[in-house]
Amino acid sequence: DLLKNSEVQAILGPQQSSQAIFVSDLGQKTQVPIVSFSATSPSLSSAGQPYFVRAALNDSSQVNVIAAMVKAFGWSEVVPIYEDSDYGKGVIPYLVDALKGIDARVPYRSIIPLWTTDDGILKELYKLMTMQARVFVVHMSMPIGTRVFKKAQEAGMMSKGYAWILTDGMTSLLDSFEPSVMETMQGVLGVRPYIPKSSNLDNFTSRWKRKFRQENPDAEKAELSIFGLWAYDAVCALAMAAEKIGTANSGFQKPQVSNQSTDLQTLGVSKTGPDLLKAILEVKFSALGGEFLLTDGQLQSSTYQIVNVIGKGEREVGFWTTEYGIMRQLKPTTRKYSTSKAELESIFWPGGSTSIPKGWEIPTGEKKLRVGVPVKDGSFEFVNVERNPVTNSTIVSGYCIDIFDSVMQSLPYAVPYEYIPFENSEGQSAGSYDDLVNQVVLQEYDAVAGDVTIVANRSLYVDFTLPYTESGVSMIVSVNADKHKDAWIFLKPLTLDLWLWSLAFFIFTGLAVWVIEHEINEQEFGGPPCQQLGIIIYFIFSTLVFAHKENLKSNLSRIVVIIWVFVVLILTSSYTASLTSMLTVQRLQPTITDVNQLLRNGDYVGYHRGSFVAEMLKELKFDESKLIPLGDPDEFVEALSKGSQNGGVAAIIHEIPYIKLFLAQHCTGYTMIGPMHKTAGFGFVFPKGSPLVVDVSKAVLNITQGDKMTRIENKWIGNKSICQNIESSINSKSLNFRRFGGLFLITGITSVSSLFLFFTKFIYLNWDELKHNASEHSLRQSVTTWFRHFQQRNSTSFKRDVPFTPVVGENEVLPDAEGSQSPASTSISDMSYSPEIDNQRTSSPWHSIEITRIRN
Repeated sequence: DLLKNSEVQAILGPQQSSQAIFVSDLGQKTQVPIVSFSATSPSLSSAGQPYFVRAALNDSSQVNVIAAMVKAFGWSEVVPIYEDSDYGKGVIPYLVDALKGIDARVPYRSIIPLWTTDDGILKELYKLMTMQARVFVVHMSMPIGTRVFKKAQEAGMMSKGYAWILTDGMTSLLDSFEPSVMETMQGVLGVRPYIPKSSNLDNFTSRWKRKFRQENPDAEKAELSIFGLWAYDAVCALAMAAEKIGTANSGFQKPQVSNQSTDLQTLGVSKTGPDLLKAILEVKFSALGGEFLLTDGQLQSSTYQIVNVIGKGEREVGFWTTEYGIMRQLKPTTRKYSTSKAELESIFWPGGSTSIPKGWEIPTGEKKLRVGVPVKDGSFEFVNVERNPVTNSTIVSGYCIDIFDSVMQSLPYAVPYEYIPFENSEGQSAGSYDDLVNQVVLQEYDAVAGDVTIVANRSLYVDFTLPYTESGVSMIVSVNADKHKDAWIFLKPLTLDLWLWSLAFFIFTGLAVWVIEHEINEQEFGGPPCQQLGIIIYFIFSTLVFAHKENLKSNLSRIVVIIWVFVVLILTSSYTASLTSMLTVQRLQPTITDVNQLLRNGDYVGYHRGSFVAEMLKELKFDESKLIPLGDPDEFVEALSKGSQNGGVAAIIHEIPYIKLFLAQHCTGYTMIGPMHKTAGFGFVFPKGSPLVVDVSKAVLNITQGDKMTRIENKWIGNKSICQNIESSINSKSLNFRRFGGLFLITGITSVSSLFLFFTKFIYLNWDELKHNASEHSLRQSVTTWFRHFQQRNSTSFKRDVPFTPVVGENEVLPDAEGSQSPASTSISDMSYSPEIDNQRTSSPWHSIEITRIRN
């Protein structure tokens, strides 16, 4: 009627999404803008309906807020509850995609028909209680939503352990809810667009409340919702646009119709519609609900408010922005995007709890967790399945089972479970480990506990906990005695770096002693340069056997030698012990050293039956005909004993935990080579997205880092100290420099300090002469002069001290430089010892011999 008879130029106000869809079709046909302030369903868009204008936010804009909250609280499963309408169903695909983006599952979608009874709602809620998920996102209009919360309280779903999140459809109307309704929603979280405060908003709200109370004096609450603000802003925007284009040429252009034409066919086309639509889309002003700016035909918001229902109202606990994520206060910041719960204020959860719900529970009355276990024909220490002949019950035990039991017992909540062997009717294994893992995908088992290796292709379909064993694949090979004796074995106790450092310190220490001693101890360290070099080398290397005979006169050199002899003592003792070990321990060599040798030789290779190792070996280009499946450790021993040429195998490729168990039981004759392939170790298997994975992984971490893990290992695998890996006894490690670094540091500091003190004294005693030389020559010449002065001082200033005085006679003749005889002014007549001289020696310095030659 408005379009046909009144020929309106715009329509404002289709409130429901279903209404807006129909009216927007009419607007598209007549080119009349349809402006809605409450039709928020994403199914409506200006892309498909250009004449539809949404003066409100799209419901899909809030899904990232909800996803950020789910991630902040660590929830892995979320169930949306929504009404069966265009409004309810429109946002769900966007919500599911947002939750998938944070690795949260949607195991079920609860649809509530608008016409359902209270019993129908209660029945659906009871159905939800039988599921594990305890986090619900409610996307409903107010009438049906309030009924759901009343029944949820009646069903006990507003208690501790549950979490409820409201979308903005209901959150924006919380102020208008009756107290009885708010009582049923205690602890609920809600999101809604943030409305910035302004003086215009305060003035308008005051005037609106005053008028509302005049018209509704009996109303308990008079609050203006965001939809009312959007309605006012939409009217203002439409008025601005109409004022901009004016009223000229308004009207409809009528089509030519016949008498049989329908009312829709008789509708004309607005003359001003396109111009009015363009003007509306260009309107921009500071509105009551914030900045009014249409993008793609709808409002945009970058900020949402997060509230918590407490008492008769709600409390603000935080904000969310597209740039910074969750934040406690709206303040300019340079931080990165955050989804941390620490950014939120304390939250009051359903049931009066202040603890964050973990998001899932084992449903009341639910069957026990079905845990599949492998049936093995060997390595029973890991998993062993037995039958009680009396009760015909299944007994499951082993290393992996004890760890799983300990992990489940350490969870902060009780999880009932039972073990179900993966076996056929004959009690044998029903398939490979891949088949066992696939049973979780097929929902035959709820989990798998056993020696299941974490590999990439399995993790595509199931979730693994953190590993509880070492990782990797290696080889078991036989070892043979090495008859060949190494002629240079005496060099092996020390590594090359230790040999070089030892030689360097031998030379350095010898030089330090020579520098200090040759000045005052010419009798021991004097002579020609070649003789001095030989003395230095002989002296310092004689300390190896403590056979040095030189008498040291300086206390500095004595300290250097004492420290050095101590270092040599420790070094030689360690060398002797290491060499003795190498000579006495039987040297064994593995028959195979790497995988490439197996490929080159074309040897037969064994692997554990049912293991993923077979596929791995095929990827390594092993001939399938050369791969031999083996069962228990006895088969391993038999196959390795025969060898590849006699119907056995040259090596067995297996996972490291199994190899360690095998070597613990067979201490001699075998060794491990590798690892040759990386794996993540053993882990427990759960369905994809299972909420148990996080808690079980934390428990695994606690168990593996504690003493309990050691006790379990000793119980099933044995104490490692009882039977060490033979490889450790085959090869004695050489001693390296790092083990003696402290000793070399001590002797180095001692030698350097002694040299420093010596040269300090030398410079002090000869400072005037050295200073004079330095002032007259270049640096290079000065250094050369100083060195010569040092040598001259040694030859002139320190002469040989003698404890006697010669008596010079008159008739002695001394040869001159040319060898001729010339009379001396004083000749030596007697070289006898004088007691008087000996008495003088105790109280005065020793005297030097000085002979003066007089030429003719």
